[in-house]
Amino acid sequence: MATLKDVAAESGLAVSTVSRILNNRGYISEQARQSVEDAMKKLNYYPNEVARSMHKKNTNMIGLIVPHIQHPYFAEAIDYIEHYAHERGYRILLYNSQGLLEKEKECIEMCVRYKVAGVIVCTGGISLDGFQEFGIPIVGFERYIDQGTATIACDNILGGRLAAKCLIDKGCRHLMHIGDIIGDVPMPADDRRVGFQQICEEYHLDYQNIWLERSSYEQIFYQSVIMDALKRHPKTDGIFTNSDAIAAQVLQVCRSLEIEVPKQLKVIGFDDVMLASLTTPPITTIHQPIEEMAECTVRILDEAIAEKVVPIRTVLPVELVEREST
Repeated sequence: MATLKDVAAESGLAVSTVSRILNNRGYISEQARQSVEDAMKKLNYYPNEVARSMHKKNTNMIGLIVPHIQHPYFAEAIDYIEHYAHERGYRILLYNSQGLLEKEKECIEMCVRYKVAGVIVCTGGISLDGFQEFGIPIVGFERYIDQGTATIACDNILGGRLAAKCLIDKGCRHLMHIGDIIGDVPMPADDRRVGFQQICEEYHLDYQNIWLERSSYEQIFYQSVIMDALKRHPKTDGIFTNSDAIAAQVLQVCRSLEIEVPKQLKVIGFDDVMLASLTTPPITTIHQPIEEMAECTVRILDEAIAEKVVPIRTVLPVELVEREST
């Protein structure tokens, strides 16, 4: 296996010069840099990132903590965050906490151990005690982070209002919201219900809020809750859900109950992930600008790493995307 000394010998430079080039310290001529790159390619040499980090304040790695990998929303968010992080020269350390506090604690310890430059948190209720001591900037992605550096979210209240208004304009008079988790920590997504309720109350309409157990969220399985809700509230003619994953399962339950969508019941989701356009019928949804949020998250974290002043909270607009479920 090639060593730093081998790269120095191959490039005709001193070991100290090669080290400066790899760590981007001081003035480096383009010719010297190219000589080292050519030598590394020839020798198939890769720097030891962990060893390099011992001599630096941090690495070019960003910790990304998510509660799910298989959930369509988080899968799309991870993809965009990685893309924009790579554009800015960062690499991602991805941690799937599965919503478990013990795993979230392990994630924090790993981030500190590997001297990450910053952390993006997509899970709620995480303790930041380990980060505060080391001055690592933290940005929440659709999550409120106590003592964090910044939060990036979409306009969830507007999303709820748009959904309720659409259902009402389509003739629905007995509305239902599905999505909040019983006993969960406060999340920006809670405002979707708030906006929905605002419109229902402005129009003096009957509405129901159906809450979910955390186990349903963790397993991404909502059909039993949806089935029970529709049986208890048979007059329901319009449903707004906190995600397209829930909305897709509403369609499945409606089919098993022989409820025609959109003739008898209209459905609106949230997120506008690919799933929403693949169901039968395709789901009307609130488009959350996931790509723009990812770009904004990485940019603000990059600025925070550079010790620039960043906005504490950034809210991006949403819009209604109408498909056949309404």
